Amino acid sequence: MSPIRVIGADGQQLGIIPRNEALTRARDVDLDLVEVAPNERPPVCRIMDFGKYKYEKKKKAHQHTHHTKTKEIRLRPKTGDHDIGFKVKQAVTFLQQKDKVQVSVMFKGRELAHVEEGRRIMETVVKELAEIGKLETPIQQQGRRMVCTIAPK
Repeated sequence: MSPIRVIGADGQQLGIIPRNEALTRARDVDLDLVEVAPNERPPVCRIMDFGKYKYEKKKKAHQHTHHTKTKEIRLRPKTGDHDIGFKVKQAVTFLQQKDKVQVSVMFKGRELAHVEEGRRIMETVVKELAEIGKLETPIQQQGRRMVCTIAPK
């Protein structure tokens, strides 16, 4: 009989024992003897419920993992303080859900003459989101829009 190292159902080592004795110990408690490390010398086996083990492994494989998305918050240079506060609150929920937030200020017509107003709004939003997120890409002008990205901490 080939000796094997056996681990009990409670996780304690039972030592190195013959295979037949390990099988009878497993049958006595109505469990299976499962080889967990066949390449070791001696091989390691565990007394466990194999059906339950397979079920939990399959269940774990189907669990949802979060894929990070980029959500956008659009503002204008003339956006009011209350509206900015509302958009910041939305951004906070996005960041708490582990999504990135792209904040953009859109300029139309003569608003491009007042880029500093857009930058002030942008800096206000970034400052309010500093606790929850970190600035990933700095504030930059891209034609008629000013953009920055904030990632969750």
